[in-house]
Formats: sequence, structure tokens, C-alpha cells
Amino acid sequence: MTEFTHLHLHTEYSLLDGACRIGEVVSRAKSMGQKNLAITDHGVLYGAVAFYKACKAEGVKPIIGCEVYVAPRSRFDKVNGIDSDRYHLILLCKNETGYKNLLQLVSSAWVDGFYTKPRIDREILEKHHEGLIALSGCLFGEISQRILQRNIDEAKETARWYRDLFGDGNYYLEIQNHGMVEEQEVIDGVVSISRELNIPMVATNDTHYCLKSDADIQRVLIAIQTNKVVGEENALEFTNDEFYLKNGDEMADAFSAYPEAVSNTMVIAEKCNFDFEFGVTKLPLFDAPVDDHKAFLRSECVKGLENIFGTVAEKYMKRLEYELSVIDSMGFNDYFLIVADFIRFAKSRNIPVGPGRGSAAGSLAAYALGITGIDPIENKLLFERFLNPERVSMPDIDIDFCYERRGEVIDYVNRKYGTDRVAQIVTFGTLQAKAAVRDVARALGLPYSVGDTVAKQLSREFSDINDALDKNADLKALYESDDNIKKVLDTASRIEGMPRHASTHAAGVVITRDEVCSYVPLAKNGDQTVTQFTMTEIEQLGLLKMDVRFVR
Repeated sequence: MTEFTHLHLHTEYSLLDGACRIGEVVSRAKSMGQKNLAITDHGVLYGAVAFYKACKAEGVKPIIGCEVYVAPRSRFDKVNGIDSDRYHLILLCKNETGYKNLLQLVSSAWVDGFYTKPRIDREILEKHHEGLIALSGCLFGEISQRILQRNIDEAKETARWYRDLFGDGNYYLEIQNHGMVEEQEVIDGVVSISRELNIPMVATNDTHYCLKSDADIQRVLIAIQTNKVVGEENALEFTNDEFYLKNGDEMADAFSAYPEAVSNTMVIAEKCNFDFEFGVTKLPLFDAPVDDHKAFLRSECVKGLENIFGTVAEKYMKRLEYELSVIDSMGFNDYFLIVADFIRFAKSRNIPVGPGRGSAAGSLAAYALGITGIDPIENKLLFERFLNPERVSMPDIDIDFCYERRGEVIDYVNRKYGTDRVAQIVTFGTLQAKAAVRDVARALGLPYSVGDTVAKQLSREFSDINDALDKNADLKALYESDDNIKKVLDTASRIEGMPRHASTHAAGVVITRDEVCSYVPLAKNGDQTVTQFTMTEIEQLGLLKMDVRFVR
């Protein structure tokens, strides 16, 4: 089998476009003997952490990247009819420097450059290109578009600019062959530019689904996204079924005239060696009135107990000293001070605050600081359920605030730590069974009644569509007697659970020592700036995430 690495791949986090479920595509790559695999979703890093962990679990080297959109002018220019076009560019992380720069690029694309899509520009690339390898992109890359427009001189000038920016060995002219006429024209132009400017070529497949037979699934996803019907005129879909995870021999055959473009995928993979750092706490710096935060936390706790009890019993002091020793040894002094501070603010403004939920109620230190309202000793609650040195993880304090005044709390946190150091956290709406069925029926051009009839047979007692088929005799009968219903259910079961859209977590807030985008990528949901990583991933990366719930 020819050695080959896929460097242009869209997972389910290219929302309603990529049909590669992360677990499936990594397993498929491993089964084909591929040692490396890249993730390059459209304009986002949503799936980067999950992809990384899946690859590591399978013994495949993960390459973290993104297919970014490059604005034709400045990313700040947003004039209808002029700035609607954009060019595709693949960026891959060589190392931590590259990852940090990719975070800046992807975040700025959303926060500053969003115009129908998140966009970067040459100016920000000049600032944040170190540690990255760039591939010139698919048919919608800038060089490909220049070639197709017969502007060969402009294509050469563009290639020269990127080569000079990224440096020798860090910029490749990308060629693809899915059997499309335009691709051959681009290949001819790219070969000429490659030879004249001495820029290496690399072969990629624009992978959107795992198996060739999954092409129909991807077409349905696109139809759902664009509110079109599969196969109708002007539907935004691929013209054939070649956009799957091909093996090395298939890629070698597709580029038999350019074997170096295939082998260069392995050269690039060798250069890409970025690893996420999990389990290392990265707390923001609390602005305490003294330098010794350990001593300050102790004094605040003692003061709190004295306010509650007057004279503090020995058993309380003994328990407090034990808890503080654990808190200090695990590096969480500032965590408690930060939480106590914004709860103190809320109470000082008469904003209703809940008594605390979950395992945090077992902490006397939290009780002393006013974080919780429950005496753990009187109620025989264990501190170890909340914080245990043998299970190193961030404390999990769930706090309830009055919904109507939530803005005041978030505004305070923004003022205290800086708006660039605070962000709300993304969450993903997924294609649940009933919605998946209705979406698929519409995308296939079937009458509304078909989707509605099937959806009404799916209730919460079933874990998924396949479970419902096993247990619901009426649904099974419909499935076996009606070809349209069979196709709807088969298709819906393949996309069930995939992320459909990104939104803002109702309670999640992250606070960082430096700007948030130096740790995780940012996006925009309406006017809100949110992380592109979930609550769980934020915690795994050692960042301070607060579960700040707002209740009515």
C-alpha cells in the first residue's frame, strides 16, 4: 500500500457539510494503514480536541489544522457584491507556535472578519504565520481561481507571496483529482507554477465522508443546510462521489504523473508534531491585596467562619486547615478567591444567589467564603467528593444567580478580568431523532406527511432510531412496507447525533490569565463571543470554567 496522509479533511464539525464522524474516520484511516491524519474543518477548530483524542486512542498521529477563508481585500471590508467572495487556504500546525498562531487567526476570522463566513486576510497572516504549513487550497483557493480565470501572472504572484511569507518547505501548491474537468486545468497551471517558482506540490482529496457509499449522506446534509432538495437545480452539492477517505494506492493512481505530490504528504506529516496539554491547571491571576495568596485565602476563610459562628470550634478549624492544605497542594487557591469574589459582588448588589449545588456543598472553605450556604460538618458532607488529591481535576462549583440580573454578574467578571480574558462557552445542538427524520424527508423532497408520520413514532423511551425500529412494531411495519420511509429512516439513522449548529451554553463561562484566544479558539454567536471548545474540553485543558447558572 502506498504511504499517504490525508491533509484536507472535513469532519462532522464542518457543520452540515462534513459527514465524517470523528471516531469513524480515524478508525477507517487506521484500518487502511495510514499513520497520520489531519482535520481541516471549514473556518473552525470545533472538533480539534475530540479528533486529537480519537487519533491518540487509535495510534494515529493527529495533525491539527483548518481550512480558512481568505478575504479578497481586508477582513474588515464587508461591502455587498465586492467582499462576498473568499478564497480557501489550508493551514496545518507544525508545533505549539503554529497552534497559538492558528488560534489567533481563526478567532480573528470570527470576531473581526466575519462576513457570511469567518475570514482572515494577508495582514493577519503576516503576523501569525510562524509554525504553520500552508497548502494553496482546492478549486476555491486563490491560485486555483486565478488559473481558472486565465490570470496566470496573478496566480504566480500569489504563489510567490505565500512562498516568501511561509518560507521554503512550509508552503505547498495543492492539487486535487476528483475527476472534474476544472481540476485538470488547475493541475496543469499548478505544475507550471511549481516548476517556475520551485514550490513543491502536494496531493489531497477533499474528504467529506468516510466511504464512497456515504456520498448520499453528505448530499442530504448539504440539502438540510441550504434548505434545498437533493438533486434539484442549483443545489449546492458535489458532482460525483469521489470525496471520500481514499487509500494510498487510490491516491497514487489518481496522481500517477506526480508521485512526488503523493510522497510530499508524508513529508508534511513528519513536520507536524503538535500535542495538546491536558490536566495542567492554567488559572487566571486573582488580584489579591497581598502577594501570599495562600495566606490571604486562609484569612478570608477564618474571617468567614468567625462571622458565622463567632467563636470557631476546634473541629471546624481542623477541617478547614485540612481542606486548605489540599486546595493549596492542588494549586486552587486563586480558584476559590475568584469564585468568592464574584459571589460577594452579587450579594453586595442584592442579586439572589443560590446556596450551592453538587459536591461543592462538602467544602467548609466554600461555606466559609460564602460560596455555598450549607454547613458540611453539621450535615456530614465529605470534602473528598468535591476535591481529592488522588483525582486531579478542576473543582466543580455550580452557582445559581437570578436570571433577570445575570448581565450584571457577567459585566462584573468582564470588568474585573478584561473582556478579552472572559468568554462564554459553546455548545452544540445535534440532530435528534425526530428532527433528523423531518429534515431528511424534506431534503429528499418527500411530502411533509411522510416525515411527520415517522417522527410521531419516535418517543423518548427509545435511545435512538435503531432502538425504535427494534422495539416499535408499528414503526417497523412502516419501515418494511414503504420504500420512502425506509430510505428516510436509514438516512436519518446515519446522521442522528451529528452536530447541527453551534450555540451558547446557558451557564458556561471561561476566565483566563491571558487573552482567551491564546488558549482556545473563539467564535461569535450573535453578539456573544464564545469559545469553540466545549465545557468538558475547556476543563480538560486546565482552564477555569465556571458553571454559572441563571435561574428564574
